Amino acid sequence: MAIHLNLLHEEIRQQRERQRDPLKIGMMVLIVFGAILFCYYMFNAYRTLEIKAKLSAVQRQWVKVEPNVTAAQKRSAELTEIIKTTRVLEDYIEDRFFWAPFLEKVSRCVAPNTQLTNIEGGVEGNTQEGTRKVALLIEGVAAGREPRAAAEDLRQMLVEQLGQSYRDVKIEFKTLEDLDTLISVGGTNTAMAHYILTVNFNPKAPLKPAAAPPTDRGSKKR
Repeated sequence: MAIHLNLLHEEIRQQRERQRDPLKIGMMVLIVFGAILFCYYMFNAYRTLEIKAKLSAVQRQWVKVEPNVTAAQKRSAELTEIIKTTRVLEDYIEDRFFWAPFLEKVSRCVAPNTQLTNIEGGVEGNTQEGTRKVALLIEGVAAGREPRAAAEDLRQMLVEQLGQSYRDVKIEFKTLEDLDTLISVGGTNTAMAHYILTVNFNPKAPLKPAAAPPTDRGSKKR
């Protein structure tokens, strides 16, 4: 059997120990980790610079358009106020109460033996909330054999006439009393009564009654 002598075994052992040195291995790992951190930092720094550049460009553009945007916002606010004012005026015009048609209807109800001496009232409530109403006091005198009946006829005629154009018509006597004074009507002295009527109604037009369903006019079976 041949014998082999290795005269360099000590140098080979030292070289292997140097390769397996823990400090050397740790330094190598640390260097690799540091290189990774450096690359990550450089990547984030590049992104930060890019974002700052975009922000600077946007700020420069905003400085150019800011006066126009501010002027447009002011103009928009002015137009909004004008529109609101216009709507309020339109609602006021469209929903206003006309006294002339009302007085015309009242004049149709006044008989020769009745007389109106005073009409006082106004419009109350809010149109948008639907609470608007007209409230009046009608004062006058009635004459005849039964002056109270003449005043009642006037009240009934007012209810009928106003109910054709307005809603929730309510007319009641606040005062109805006989007077000692006599008045000549057609050459005949008749008694008189003094009355005050309270009139309340909604100025909106009355609701139309629902149309009757069509009747079946089918042919009869023979």
